[in-house]
Amino acid sequence: MTTTDTTSQYATRRERTGWYFYDWANSAFQTTVIAVFLGPFLTAVTEVAAGCPLGADECDRDVHPFGITVAAGSYYPYVVSLSVLLTVFVLPVMGAVADRSAHKKRLLAGAAFIGAAATCGFAFVTGERYLLGGLLFLIANISFGASIVVYHSYLPQLSGPDQRDDISSRGWALGYLGGFILLALNLVAVQIFGIEDDDQRTLDIARWSIVSAGVWWAVFTLVPLKFMREYPAVHASTGANVVTDGFRQLGRTIKGMRAYPLTLFFLLAFLVYNDGIQTVINLASQFGSEELGLATNTLIITILVVQLTAFFGALALGRLAARIGARNTVLLSLVLWTAVVIAAYWLPGEAPLPFIALGAAIGIVLGGSQALSRSLFSQLIPKGKEGEYYGFYEISDKGTSWLGPLAFGLVYQITDSYRVGIVALVAFFAVGFVLLMLVPLRRAILAAGNRPPRVL
Repeated sequence: MTTTDTTSQYATRRERTGWYFYDWANSAFQTTVIAVFLGPFLTAVTEVAAGCPLGADECDRDVHPFGITVAAGSYYPYVVSLSVLLTVFVLPVMGAVADRSAHKKRLLAGAAFIGAAATCGFAFVTGERYLLGGLLFLIANISFGASIVVYHSYLPQLSGPDQRDDISSRGWALGYLGGFILLALNLVAVQIFGIEDDDQRTLDIARWSIVSAGVWWAVFTLVPLKFMREYPAVHASTGANVVTDGFRQLGRTIKGMRAYPLTLFFLLAFLVYNDGIQTVINLASQFGSEELGLATNTLIITILVVQLTAFFGALALGRLAARIGARNTVLLSLVLWTAVVIAAYWLPGEAPLPFIALGAAIGIVLGGSQALSRSLFSQLIPKGKEGEYYGFYEISDKGTSWLGPLAFGLVYQITDSYRVGIVALVAFFAVGFVLLMLVPLRRAILAAGNRPPRVL
């Protein structure tokens, strides 16, 4: 084998383009739904159910789902936390099934279309139907995670180790561009149809913007389903039921993980720092609307800025990784994430420009930290177990972190301050930085039976 890999032995340019486009398709859910509209929307619906007037500046009342007392402002963070507790059971099994199935594309299609349908179901979340909104989010978010597990598992089959940082970064960059375009269209809708002093109209715009993300997700999922091919499973199912075999294989994988302690150590580091990243993404709009008193237009513009700078940031950090290594680039991004969270505490209320500027800083480091973490992890997975390992990886990936939202929700309920809650996230970046520093990556890659890239 030569020292330089060529992607031709793995996948064609057409297949890689198809793979990139699933980032384009699913990023609409991450940006339009989670990052902008869902937090304020579901919080507003919950506050109405709690008896607070629509558009009230403050709501100190509670809702009681299934007899449990929950502050209206804490409902959405708690639903996010519940979603990841459920994904703990779903995603690793999905990965095990994907590894043993010869029909990965069908699994990808099923998860994507179920998630898209649940997102479109928000058309019916009206009045006080906060429980329906929570249920639809659980279905959509779990399906989103399941589809991403299958999607990630293709990465080692697309290229050799020396190209994965670049390919992963391109996928993330295209995803940010797609998210930017849909969000820009929604911003136009807000400008045309939204009325600043009409709270019901604003809520309706948010609802239909969420639905648009479901339509976008479903339509553009057709591109990877058309362009990508099926790859034979390394450990094909020998039984009649691939799901049952997947459960059995998952049990064997969990036991066998002890043979790869360094891979698990990297996964632990990722789970910690990515928990902080995802919490910032998930709850930024709620922080901006509830704590800073910013209008929906400002939140949308900020996320547009994040998406645009993240497109360039993902490509730039991917190139930086080719020079200084992916791990060093991720560590640099964690230092910048810490600075961003600290700066958020001091943001003045009702001041759009500082919030937008902070969003630009987030975008620069966001894409690189996520794309390079994905490609780094691909180097540490034993061949044929990509889906299973990415199942565990995805538990704390896009929109499915739980400790961060739980900490944020608890701190808010105790202190009644979103600022204190956001600063609590510094611990996730600091601990994750130290853990990642301690991972001997080259030794971990060799232990997994893979060849290390030239620059690590």
